[in-house]
Amino acid sequence: MNKSYSVAVIGLGSMGMGAAISCINAGLDTYGIDLNPLTLEQLKAAGATGIGSNGNLFAHKLDAVVILVVNATQANSALFGENGIARYLRKGTPVMVSSTMSAEDAQKISQKLTELELVMLDAPVSGGAAKAIKGEITIMASGSQDVFDKLKPVLDAVASKVYNIGKDIGLGSTVKIIHQLLAGVHIAAGAEAMALAARANIPLELMYDVVTNAAGNSWMFENRMKHVVDGDYTPLSMVDIFVKDLGLVADTAKSLKFPLPLASTAFNMFTEASNAGYGKEDDSAVIKIFNGIDLPKKQEK
Repeated sequence: MNKSYSVAVIGLGSMGMGAAISCINAGLDTYGIDLNPLTLEQLKAAGATGIGSNGNLFAHKLDAVVILVVNATQANSALFGENGIARYLRKGTPVMVSSTMSAEDAQKISQKLTELELVMLDAPVSGGAAKAIKGEITIMASGSQDVFDKLKPVLDAVASKVYNIGKDIGLGSTVKIIHQLLAGVHIAAGAEAMALAARANIPLELMYDVVTNAAGNSWMFENRMKHVVDGDYTPLSMVDIFVKDLGLVADTAKSLKFPLPLASTAFNMFTEASNAGYGKEDDSAVIKIFNGIDLPKKQEK
């Protein structure tokens, strides 16, 4: 247990909040940065050393920063925007950038950090909110051995698996994008199967039970199609996040001149769902693009 190690987590969504609580549980001096005052108070109650809408007042105390905002635009803003933390950090401070973004965006952020004499770990994460709060996320990271070493207390606190993809910034992001291809296709395929079951008048609860005990199951089917069965589209991960992530998949494939027939179809399905007004709902709401079916409604408690 290392009480003298200080880390700030920027972006306290479902993954960021879980990561921050895992850092607190590991005995790190943990700071939280978010624009939502309620989220900040929640982290304070969980034992955070400090909170703020920006980190200007405590940046000089930090041994590490973890960025868990949604995309490259938000990551740039958190680091280099008007209240960006980067210019207040001590030289040599490691910045773990865990947003899903293109390899090119990761490289651009790394360049700007290098100019400020800071070091970056290109470290996208996966595992969902439940694993984040237990400190059991998976990290696919690239960067120098020095930055892995500097971030060891944080990596130990938040992850059960840390993959070292290599030294080059952008490799971690590319592995995450390929992972998101699978995640998006699995949700879309699950939605298509459950929509067909609804059309055939098979009770969705029964269909869900069969699949989750048979060979056609996937982690995404089991996790997301439960939301469909419950009729609960409260966003844990939104449709629009997969519009973004499968867009990154498509951009990566385009740059490599590589065809992705299944990912392209899934991208169109999520885009159609967003266009129909479901963009801010849980990503399982992609099932709502299918017409002529009755889906379960949320039971009022």
